[in-house]
Amino acid sequence: MDLPQLVDRRVLAAPGRPGANDRIILGHIGVGGMGGGHLRGMAVRQTHGQVTVAAVCDADRKRLATAAEIAGPGAKAYRDYRSILERKDIDAVVIATPDHWHAVQTVHAAQCGKHVYVEKPACCTIEEGKAMVAAGRENRVAIQVGSQGRSQPEAYLAHRYIANGMLGRVREVVCWHYPSPADTNPVPDSEPPADLDWDMWLGPLRWRPYNARYCHGTFRWIMESGGGQIRDRGAHVMSNALYFMNADHTGPVSIEATGTLPSHGLWDTAIEMEVAYQFKNPDWTLYWRQPGERIPYYRSDARIRDGYGAIYRGDKDSLIVWAGDGQTFTEAKALEYRVPPGGQDVYRSPGHVEDWFHGIRTGAPTIMNIQAGAATAFLTILANLSLILGRKLQWDPVQQEIVGDEHARRLMSRPQRYPYHL
Repeated sequence: MDLPQLVDRRVLAAPGRPGANDRIILGHIGVGGMGGGHLRGMAVRQTHGQVTVAAVCDADRKRLATAAEIAGPGAKAYRDYRSILERKDIDAVVIATPDHWHAVQTVHAAQCGKHVYVEKPACCTIEEGKAMVAAGRENRVAIQVGSQGRSQPEAYLAHRYIANGMLGRVREVVCWHYPSPADTNPVPDSEPPADLDWDMWLGPLRWRPYNARYCHGTFRWIMESGGGQIRDRGAHVMSNALYFMNADHTGPVSIEATGTLPSHGLWDTAIEMEVAYQFKNPDWTLYWRQPGERIPYYRSDARIRDGYGAIYRGDKDSLIVWAGDGQTFTEAKALEYRVPPGGQDVYRSPGHVEDWFHGIRTGAPTIMNIQAGAATAFLTILANLSLILGRKLQWDPVQQEIVGDEHARRLMSRPQRYPYHL
C-alpha cells in the first residue's frame, strides 16, 4: 500500500496564497503611461519565472496593441476590464487607469477574489476610499497602492532616523511642489479618436463630449477625474509624511486650504495652493505648499528632481526628504546614521512590487495598503473641498466624516454612471 506523502503546506497553493513554486498570474488594466511601465516591469519578471502576464486591457486600441506585444503571445487583449475579472485563472490585477476608475475597478476586482496593485491616488471621493477598504478586508485580498516612495531605500533610512528620535518631537512637516498647469489654449469639443472607446474611458463619470484636453495624461488637471498636483504628487509626498509620522491610521482634525483656481479653460484644479492640516494626539501640523519654498538638492552622489519634497521639523533638528515617488532622497546624516544598541529599526521594503507579492503569498499587510492609500487620498480630497467651498473643514478621523458642515458632507460622495459604479 502506498503511503501518503507529507508536503510542507507552504508549497501548496491556497486561496489568496499561490504555492511556493507557482507563478502569480496577472492581468493588467490600463496599459498606457504608468500602466505601460508596470507592464514592462512585469514582463521582465515573467522571464525570471515570478509571474505570468495572462491578460491586458485598455480603452485605447493603439495602447492595447503595444501592450499585447510587450506581454507576449500568451496574453489575451481585452477592451473591457470585466472580462479579466471573470477569468478564474487570474490571481491578481495591476490597475493603472485614470484616477476616476481606481475605486470601482479595485472594488470589483476584490469582489472577484483578485489581489490588486492600484496606481495612486487611491480614490476620488471619501465614499470610494471607504468602499475600497471594506472590499479588501471582506475579501481578504492584498491591495498595494502605487505610492512607491515608501519602498525606496532612502525612505527607509529617513524613517529610521526619525523613529529613533533624532529630530526630537516633530512639530510640523512642510511639503513643497510646483504649481499645476493652466489650460491657456482651450480647444473645442470634437469626436473622440477612432481608436478610443470614449464611453469606457469615462466609466463612472457623468457623460460628456470628448475634448482633447481631457486625456490622456491631462485628466489630472480636472477635478472630476484628477485633482491637481496635490492629488498627483501629494499621493507620494504626503504618503511618506503619514508613514514617517506613524499616522496612517489617524488623520487631521481640521483642514484649511487657500489658493488660485483657473478663471478660464477646461482644467479646473488649483494652480497655486496652500493647505494646513492639524493633527492631534500627538499634535503636529502638515502643510502642503504649492509652489512653496523649494529646498535645492545639494548632494552630488545622486540625480533628483528637487521640485517637490518635504522638510520634517522637530524640537531638536530637521530633516529634508526630496521627491518621494520612484525616487526618494534624504540628507547625508540620515544615510550615515547607525542605530545604537536598544534603538528602533523600521520595516525595510524589498521593493514596492515585491512587497505586494509578499502580501499576496503570506497575507501580511503591504507597506502602502489600502487603508494607508485611502488615508493619503482623503488628505487631498479634503483640501480640494476646503478650497472649493472657501472655508475650513472639521474632520472626525475615527469615523472618517466631515463634521458640522452638511454641504461639505454631501460632497464626500458623488453619483456614478451605470453600469460603472460601486
